[in-house]
Amino acid sequence: MDFFTSIPTHIDYVGQAKAEKLYRAIITLFSIVGFVWGYIVQQFSQSVYILGAGFLLAAILTVPPWPMYRRNPLNWQVPKNGDDKPAAKKGKK
Repeated sequence: MDFFTSIPTHIDYVGQAKAEKLYRAIITLFSIVGFVWGYIVQQFSQSVYILGAGFLLAAILTVPPWPMYRRNPLNWQVPKNGDDKPAAKKGKK
């Protein structure tokens, strides 16, 4: 079980943008190729198969949190100590 908990599951914001651009490019490319090939051979099923292969490839390349999507981590603030009491707010009375 320690193996599964040691796998990183996060992607930073820059990585999310890269993954989305890659996903869109793959789906667009495969849909155009699938349409053209299906038109040439006059088989709609060939278009669907090619588009399905594009979805599968895009899912394999973009869904897992690959290291290329985790290169720009956020620097989080240090948590405040719980012993500190918040300052009283002075409001209008």
